[in-house]
Amino acid sequence: MSKKIYVAAYHQSAFGKLGAVSVPEIVRRAITEVCESIAVDPAVCDLGAIGATCNISLNEQGLLSGLMAEVPGLAGKPLEGVENACATGGQAILAVVTKLLAGWGEVGIAVGFEKMRDDQGKMDGKAVGRALGFFSHPEEREGKVYVFPHLFAEVMDAYMKTYGVTEEDLAYVAVTEYQNAQHNPYAHMRGVTPSVADVLRIEGINRYIVEGLPLKTYDCSQISDGYAAMILATEEGLQRLGRQAADCVELAGYAQATDPLRKGVRDVLRPEGAYRAMQAAYAMAGVSPEDVDVAEVHDCFTVMGAIGAEVLGLARPGEGARYWREGHAAVGGRCPINTSGGLIAKGHPVGATGVAMVGWCAWQLLGRVPAPLQVKEAKVAATFNIGGPICASVCTVLKAPEA
Repeated sequence: MSKKIYVAAYHQSAFGKLGAVSVPEIVRRAITEVCESIAVDPAVCDLGAIGATCNISLNEQGLLSGLMAEVPGLAGKPLEGVENACATGGQAILAVVTKLLAGWGEVGIAVGFEKMRDDQGKMDGKAVGRALGFFSHPEEREGKVYVFPHLFAEVMDAYMKTYGVTEEDLAYVAVTEYQNAQHNPYAHMRGVTPSVADVLRIEGINRYIVEGLPLKTYDCSQISDGYAAMILATEEGLQRLGRQAADCVELAGYAQATDPLRKGVRDVLRPEGAYRAMQAAYAMAGVSPEDVDVAEVHDCFTVMGAIGAEVLGLARPGEGARYWREGHAAVGGRCPINTSGGLIAKGHPVGATGVAMVGWCAWQLLGRVPAPLQVKEAKVAATFNIGGPICASVCTVLKAPEA
């Protein structure tokens, strides 16, 4: 029987703008602050993994594991950098879990971050778009100015036409998440509360991203700075940390799968790898979709909020948008999704996203999120983190401590 793995600690920065904070300083803060949250020294960690998706292209810095080793207590240990597009954070968690299960140690740290804005907090849309475009197939980026918004505008268009879904149906994803973000102190878009009419109205900042396709500004996630870090441990590791299993969330199920990079050669509306990974995570945890009380999905665009509900098994294919429109994804709904505000309103510092999804779910199961967002008596949580055009998928299931 495999060892049980626990989320022993989680910490993140506010998402949005980090200002004139260097990449080495971001890495240092991420590690030291999560350790400080449970009053341990970084030296207690036996191993680690770190990921940032666009750091070489935007910040000209690679070998992030070496920056981890700059933190006193981590030098000379098995640290690695990982990259799996927007699923990088989830992949960092799995890299740590794999080494813990292999017996390389009992305590590990997973870090994800992104610095996507300059020191004044300004964003170069073309530079970011170009950097993210590298994570698509060369044949599918030709002729596209903003590659990923264009690719997902095509996905949105296909979803609407295939299932008879409207722009208004998908607007409920954004509206629900912006409402949630108002109560999340870490969210990028606090103070912004668009209505369904606002999401649909083309004026001001809200415009169609690609001519002839339905994706609008409010359908898109944010270009954010931010970092997130998590300490994972075996039962023996918890003892060393001075933590009790009764106070920690169990990472009870996890899986990863990757589909071909080109979306044009597969059914992108029913991504095989995503479904396979989610079902494998459920099987490992010994639960079914009906057991899930709260979830975080990778809503880089509103259509992914809908598809994410379907991958989770909360809605049948084509009915994910209705799940949101009917209020089932809202706090107090059947199974709330993205109570954090999601990528659309919480923010999307790409490398941090997968770590933050698992971390927020851990906080939900421990009753530590702000009261208006807290799902009552939540016992099981699920996450669905993707990279690329629904290509790489990392899925997890968490369980609350037993009473």
